[in-house]
Amino acid sequence: MSDDVKDAGLVAMISSILGGNKRADSSAPPPLTEVPPTAPTNGFDLVEPSTPDPAPAEPDAAPDAVPAAAKPVERPAKITTTPDGKKLLPAEAIADLVLGELRKLENFPATGASVTVYGYKHWNAMITFAPFSTTFQNATRFRQAVPDLVFKLRRFVELEI
Repeated sequence: MSDDVKDAGLVAMISSILGGNKRADSSAPPPLTEVPPTAPTNGFDLVEPSTPDPAPAEPDAAPDAVPAAAKPVERPAKITTTPDGKKLLPAEAIADLVLGELRKLENFPATGASVTVYGYKHWNAMITFAPFSTTFQNATRFRQAVPDLVFKLRRFVELEI
């Protein structure tokens, strides 16, 4: 795989995480309206569960308006950038970026791998594996991929303190 293809994939992944092409999840669970009463087991009186009064419908609402149950997805807090155009992200977000890119590699374990981001201006990342999550050869291969991935990510992302 050429470096240009890797760079394009990395840029696409970063842009999707940082705000490009986000889709709202339209399959929200239905709201709980009523819980069936339970029978008392110790001789106490049965207490009916209280249900909140339904909110009155707005008379000005258009028929094709979004129903009240489907609330719009709130946008995340504004992502800050540095004067040179890098995105300021917390360590957890950068670790998720690194781990997401590593998961694209062949034979990367589905569970048992964690990435730790440390440092300040010149941040770095460290990958650790749980026992028996991968082979020694694969772990070595993944550890060798981390410095290249961090080098490429440093061009786009800076660690937020």
